Amino acid sequence: MTASTTATHRVRVGTTTLEVAPDQTILDAALRANAWIPHSCTQGTCGSCKLSVVCGRVDHRDSPEYTLTAEERERGMALACMATPCGEVTVEPIGAIDESIPRQPLRDHCGTVAEITEIADHTRRLVVDLDDDMAFNAGQYCELVVPSTGTTPGTVVTRQYSMANPPSETRRLEFHIKLTPGGVATERWIFSTLAVGDRLRLRGPLGQFHLVAEQTGPGILIGGGTGLAPLCSIASHALEHNLIPEIHLYHGGRRRADLYDVERFTVLAATDSRFHYHPVLSEQEWDGATGLVTDAVLADFSSCKGMSGFLCGPPPMVQAGVKALKRRRMAPRMIFREEFPAIPATTPQE
Repeated sequence: MTASTTATHRVRVGTTTLEVAPDQTILDAALRANAWIPHSCTQGTCGSCKLSVVCGRVDHRDSPEYTLTAEERERGMALACMATPCGEVTVEPIGAIDESIPRQPLRDHCGTVAEITEIADHTRRLVVDLDDDMAFNAGQYCELVVPSTGTTPGTVVTRQYSMANPPSETRRLEFHIKLTPGGVATERWIFSTLAVGDRLRLRGPLGQFHLVAEQTGPGILIGGGTGLAPLCSIASHALEHNLIPEIHLYHGGRRRADLYDVERFTVLAATDSRFHYHPVLSEQEWDGATGLVTDAVLADFSSCKGMSGFLCGPPPMVQAGVKALKRRRMAPRMIFREEFPAIPATTPQE
């Protein structure tokens, strides 16, 4: 995963100068040097890491046309997560950077599988004991390296999974993983051959979906499927440090078999008055809420003014959630989201 150190190119990002290998992306090099560039998917699909190439030339590699258009390339724009330097380059991030947010440098890690258990329909909990500490913000994610998929940075296959544990747990990471039929990481590895005691490689932390600052009003957390994972981290961190005075956690699934950790959240809601748990099913009648999880939020709140929102899951759910919270007068700047990224067509099916 670590790029070659031979024949490096000098890349200036803001006030930081980096030595970047020809096969290393600008984003990877910058994050390893703790030079922050806004980013989300790291796969060229979201466009949040766009840069302005002020001087020099980059190789756009497989940057998708729908994310970085030909016109944008002509104007000197590039995707930091895809672009590699062709020589000495100066770039400037386009996205806003909040200097008050604590950052941890991107690092390669190794660990041992401590637990892998079925927790819901075609969903597993993967717990990894790291060889060394990983500092991260609640809500961030890691990239797991799929074994035997390549030997160079351009051919190694990685998949992104959010940490479900709070940042106070720096040596043991928990991930919630959904099976994708034919998936090179899930069906062919995590759901087939991966076992307790196995060694694996990962890199992190990544992403800008997080909770780091105290919120003055209640928080609404909305997760679809395994989008629950980063919300678990955020909720645990918030309760541990009193960052949100009241938390409403909504978890949406199609059927009862899609829900998990129900007992844990039910007990937490019964013992901590700051926490409220709202499971919602869209395709099965039961004794709980039914319909779309975002509609359940609309039904429960006549106003979300002064509150904050954290959403994670499939893009349609996240987009519907943003609309619902805005409809209830939540300030757009207080809505934080993480959409499951689409897998680029140039990588193996996942």
